Amino acid sequence: MTTICLLGCGLMGTPMAKRLLLAGHELTVWNRTRAKAQALSPHGARVAATPAEAVHDANIIITMLEHGGIVEEVVFGTHGALGGMKQGSLLIDMSSVLPEQAQAHGAQLATHGMAYLDAPVSGGTLGAEAGTLAIMVGGEDDTFELARPVLSCLGRPTHVGPIGAGQTSKLANQMIVGITIGAVAEALLMAERGGARPDKVREALRGGFAESRILDVHGQRMIDQDFSKRGSLGIQLKDLNNALTTAKQLGFKAPITGALQGLYAQAADQGWSELDQSALYLLLQAQQHDSDGP
Repeated sequence: MTTICLLGCGLMGTPMAKRLLLAGHELTVWNRTRAKAQALSPHGARVAATPAEAVHDANIIITMLEHGGIVEEVVFGTHGALGGMKQGSLLIDMSSVLPEQAQAHGAQLATHGMAYLDAPVSGGTLGAEAGTLAIMVGGEDDTFELARPVLSCLGRPTHVGPIGAGQTSKLANQMIVGITIGAVAEALLMAERGGARPDKVREALRGGFAESRILDVHGQRMIDQDFSKRGSLGIQLKDLNNALTTAKQLGFKAPITGALQGLYAQAADQGWSELDQSALYLLLQAQQHDSDGP
């Protein structure tokens, strides 16, 4: 049993916390909105009032926060977690941040005698609930092995390289996810325009070369017109922005990602940031209606 702290009890953090508790770990949780953390108390979690209090007895600290700026504030801010962390403890950042932020955070923690892994995830709330997340881990070999048993409670951890490599891998994942959501939405809309039933088109494509998790899950959401938030369109846009920033730093051209980033930005401008990312379908659908004219 490992003493763990989880900072961030949102859509992803809450089911992850439940998986850790089911595995028998002692868990302390903190969230900016205390009620979200308090909801985990009946499951056996201890609720802390501040990040520094939350990490006080933890050997492993997991952050699952919205973006790098919030990680910076929660961990390194005036009343942040760093002030309460034990020497030799390990911080695993499972948020999605820029690779350069992960590298800076790892270096800063090292000066205080603490270890660090960047370990963003893919699989959404369904994967978090089932404990089947794809976990992309950057850091030292021995640190990864130390963290592997805990990460394995949450999904399938893969060591992809040094600190920052986990975040680069997550950006690659989000490029594929964002682009494929656009492709599925556009394909289903065209098929419908041509007289085919979108639900049957999705069924027909299953098992062929177009098969994907996106076609399966997000395609069904588009057909059902169910855009309630699981992952969010706003976070998908943030990840594509981060991918383009990193690509520019690497001198890498990413024209397809750039095109989809523009579409997600338009969807966000329509007020759909808090819908599921499959709501990109709504933008493409509206554009088709606009092109039809009066």
